[in-house]
Amino acid sequence: MAATFDEKARQRYIDRALELHHSGYNCAQSVVCALGDLTDMDEDALFRVAEGFGGGMGGFTETCGALSGAVAILGLRTSGGTANPKTKARTYARTRPVVAAFREKNGTTRCPELKGMTGGPVLRPCDGCIEDACNLLLDAVEAE
Repeated sequence: MAATFDEKARQRYIDRALELHHSGYNCAQSVVCALGDLTDMDEDALFRVAEGFGGGMGGFTETCGALSGAVAILGLRTSGGTANPKTKARTYARTRPVVAAFREKNGTTRCPELKGMTGGPVLRPCDGCIEDACNLLLDAVEAE
């Protein structure tokens, strides 16, 4: 049976992710740690794994860290691990709609474009990207 998240539950996840972000976690860490109870990994391990995704992949301002965090949680939930390394297609199929929905909502998945660092307008600040990533991840979990 798929999990369901009412508005209060969704808002608790989002509030926790934003609280973590405002306390110094990067966007990816904020998402993975706030929604870490959807996996079997502890928060410290999630924090460490997500650290390099901040700043759009190590500060290179590539893919949004919040979106990367959501994808990481999906991978943890979907992958068969080393015992079954042939689950990539299933994981990619679950990831694609999340990335596509994020791109459709915000116009891009690239951190510098989202933040207006390329000379254009700010499309979505980090807090908004974190909120979007949390909601899209929860949507994907509900669809399992």
